[in-house]
Order: sequence, then structure tokens, then C-alpha cells
Amino acid sequence: MSTTDYFAHETAVIDEGCTIGSGTKIWHFSHLMTGCTLGKNCNIGQNVVVSPDVILGHNAKVQNNISIYTGVICDDDVFLGPSMVFTNVMNPRSAIVRKDQYEKTHVGKGATIGANATIVCGNDIGEYAFIGAGAVITRTVLPYALMVGNPAKHVGWMSEYGHRLDFDQEGNATCKESEEVYKLVDGRVAKVA
Repeated sequence: MSTTDYFAHETAVIDEGCTIGSGTKIWHFSHLMTGCTLGKNCNIGQNVVVSPDVILGHNAKVQNNISIYTGVICDDDVFLGPSMVFTNVMNPRSAIVRKDQYEKTHVGKGATIGANATIVCGNDIGEYAFIGAGAVITRTVLPYALMVGNPAKHVGWMSEYGHRLDFDQEGNATCKESEEVYKLVDGRVAKVA
């Protein structure tokens, strides 16, 4: 276990061999399993399981009732909404062991995954993407994409501050909160430096 300064509620279970960044908070009935890595200033809500070899970047916010399975890597500033679901095997069967077939899922910096959404394994989530509540992700998600529904469909673009972007005829949009400018070119969005 890491020797950095973090808080763990007395009901949390933290196995030996975890790395936990300073300022991280681990709340009621959560379980961190051997070999997981949590960055600085993460918040792990109630009843969360973080499996072996999972990596959470700095400032990750993990809401209540989430299992983050082996094969998942989340970059800095990721938000995982209450009761959202990751998977790590495409064709699970109780009687067949497939621990050597775990598929990886990478969640990019600043992405948001809404409450009760499901991320089918092997489908990466681009940076600052926004997955709506209850969405089921069955394919890779582009950076800044807004995805909703089951199966999830791409319905728009979001700013780094979490506001829907409305692009003009020249492919420019401005975030209403930050006033940062974004450009849409060939079906991809980038923030203008």
C-alpha cells in the first residue's frame, strides 16, 4: 500500500500492493484490490470495487456502486457517474474461465460517463467525451463526442466544461461558460489554442 497522505473510511478494504495518491478519499464499503493505482485527489464513492491492475489518473471522480474491472484505464479528470458499468469479457460464461481474455478499455482525460451507462469492453472513450445517463457504448467514442441511447448514438459535441457545442457554417463553436473556441474539421473536434 502507498504511504502517501490519503483518507480511507474505516469500512473500506484496501489490499496490500495498491498505490494511492495523496489527497485521495475512499468512502464506505469500497474495496481496492492488489495492484490497482489511484492518482492524486481521486474520490472513490461508496460501494466501489477497483480490481487488480486498474489505473485511475489524478482527480478521477468515481461515484457510488461502480465496479472498475481489470483492463480499465482512466486518465486524469475522468468522471464516472453512479452505478455506471464497465465490462471486460465479450462473451462471459460462469463455467468458462476467461481471465486471459480480458479486453482493455481506455477512458481519455476529462471524459464523463453518466449514471447507469454501460461501456462494453474494448471500446475506448476519447478525451472530454460525454456519455449520457443510461447510454450503452458498443463502439469507440471520439474526443468531445456526446453519446446517448441504447445502443449509443453520436448526437453532438461537448466542450471541456461540459456544454453542448453549436458549430457555425465555418466549423467554429464557443463554449458558453469558458468562452474557449473549438473547431470541427472532417468529423473531429479540437480546441483552438
